[in-house]
Amino acid sequence: MPVGGLIPSATEGNSENAADLVVRNAKIHTGDPARPRAGALAVRDGVLTAVGDDKDVAPLIGPGTKVVDALGRRMVPGLNDSHLHVIRGGLNYVLELRWDGVPTLRQGLAMLREQAARTPKGQWVRVVGGWSAEQFAERRLPTVAELNAAAPDTPVFVLHLYQSAVLNRAALKAAGYTRDTPEPRGGQLVRGRDGEPTGMLLAAPSALILYSTLAKAPVLEGDDKKTSTRHFLRELNRFGLTSAIDAAGGFQNFPENYSTVVELAAAGQLSLRIAYHLFPQTAGQEIADLKRWIEMARPEDGDEWLRLNGAGENLTWAAADFENFAQPRPELSSDYEGDFEAAVRLLMANGWGFRLHATYDETIRRDLAVFEKLAAEGLFPAGNRWLFDHAETVSADSLDRVAALGGAMSVQNRLSFQGEAFVRRYGPGAAADAPPIRAMLERGLTVGAGTDATRVSTYNPWIALHWLITGRTVGDLVVRPPHNRVDRHTALAMFTEAGAALTGEEGVKGVLRPGCLGDFAVLSEDYFTVPEPDIARIESLLTVVGGRIVYAAAEYEGLDEELPPVSPAWSPVARFGGYQAAPGGVSGARQAELLGEAVAESELHRRWRTRRDSAPGAQGPLLDGPLLDPCFGF
Repeated sequence: MPVGGLIPSATEGNSENAADLVVRNAKIHTGDPARPRAGALAVRDGVLTAVGDDKDVAPLIGPGTKVVDALGRRMVPGLNDSHLHVIRGGLNYVLELRWDGVPTLRQGLAMLREQAARTPKGQWVRVVGGWSAEQFAERRLPTVAELNAAAPDTPVFVLHLYQSAVLNRAALKAAGYTRDTPEPRGGQLVRGRDGEPTGMLLAAPSALILYSTLAKAPVLEGDDKKTSTRHFLRELNRFGLTSAIDAAGGFQNFPENYSTVVELAAAGQLSLRIAYHLFPQTAGQEIADLKRWIEMARPEDGDEWLRLNGAGENLTWAAADFENFAQPRPELSSDYEGDFEAAVRLLMANGWGFRLHATYDETIRRDLAVFEKLAAEGLFPAGNRWLFDHAETVSADSLDRVAALGGAMSVQNRLSFQGEAFVRRYGPGAAADAPPIRAMLERGLTVGAGTDATRVSTYNPWIALHWLITGRTVGDLVVRPPHNRVDRHTALAMFTEAGAALTGEEGVKGVLRPGCLGDFAVLSEDYFTVPEPDIARIESLLTVVGGRIVYAAAEYEGLDEELPPVSPAWSPVARFGGYQAAPGGVSGARQAELLGEAVAESELHRRWRTRRDSAPGAQGPLLDGPLLDPCFGF
């Protein structure tokens, strides 16, 4: 962009000092206590060389320097999601119809109907995570009948949180579910009076039935996996994300499912820095898997773009609880500690850190007892980083024990989407401290923030930041009271500095100061001053990773790198994109109120038309079929 007052000044003799990129006229929140505010910065070879004002960057502008005017907008360090299933999400992104941010079920079903018409024979329409029934004006799930009507012949799979999935008739057939299908362990096929599956799958409490059913759908092959991953990373860059810690997860095998990001990293085509974990996939084979991986790799192998960060989020399957708050807390086996202890001993002896999925304090207490036993022998933590994930019901006593053992925490906004279910089961008192974020911070623990996307929460980090600050769900229910909320500076630090600490990179990222990586985002709104409801609507207009402009919108459109077209061409992403942003000018809470009013008015109008059309002398409906709603084809 043309920038008045700054002209190339780096001479031929000192051109080696010239910056690759300069951004000026910004309101920069650096995160650096030594200089918390600045107006300009410069990047060379991926590293910040100056953070200050125009006079500090002017000598670094050479003939080849790209100078961008931030137009007075807020700039922050690049966000770092400390718990994101980015590798698995990238492999599937272009195949998924995203209901993230969709305000009404009516709109979601219209998208689904249109996508079914575009989807070739043999492929599925899949809605996988990022939404909750509570976000819809209608406050409900789609019915099997609605899916059958929208897609009579195309398989449709709609996943709702860790709780359930809805399948149409064609998906039941494609998945092979009949009256003779045995009841799955830890799940339920809901059946009609005739014994045939109805299309409702329930996690009871394990989500394995949901994910194993999804695994029956076709997958991408060849270069389509790379294209899908690149478009998913660009979508994350859209919200200012520059780093993520991949938490591995079920159906993510090493090394085969990691090969796509490895190849992209080798080609210099990653636009997001990824620190990844390894997760044993087969019950009974966990120790063997860990031993094999220890021989293949070591934590921190790689570089600042792609690196191994340790094991987890499961070490052994028997030690994992389930986070389906629509069901009672699962009772774990009484003797899982034997294999779990063997896994931890193996990791400690070989310099591997780990992260642990643990929803309930009952699980955390048992895990801590194993760690304390090893600590008494001088074997834990042995200089290795370790942390608990989720921890919605962790107790004060357990947090004291975590702090004593040098552990950390990573919290996610799962209750943005499941808060109502949690309140119904455990009550508002328990929900107020789920998880107890302020208690974690008061103990001096490193507390990273993340989303746990993509199969439950959305990958949009501003939804999580909104939840940290306001305690509200996407359905606008206040779950966490003021005593367990954090201010905006703290929340942002949890998404920047804390994430860097969890990968041992606190010296090079998470703040904006000379010598740190050139990762930052120019925001659509000033995060520190917008009304609280509008925090969830923030996006990035310019995202930079290592001095590379990886996402550009509004005045900066076209400054980012070109991506190959979405493939396959019938992809839902090619038609609808990813996160469905709310229209500007209306706060999230008020938007929900207006949508509810619109639904009510629509129903009143339908009743009026019914009475009018049935009255003597009525001439019939003035409008019918798709003309009723040209936007959504209703």
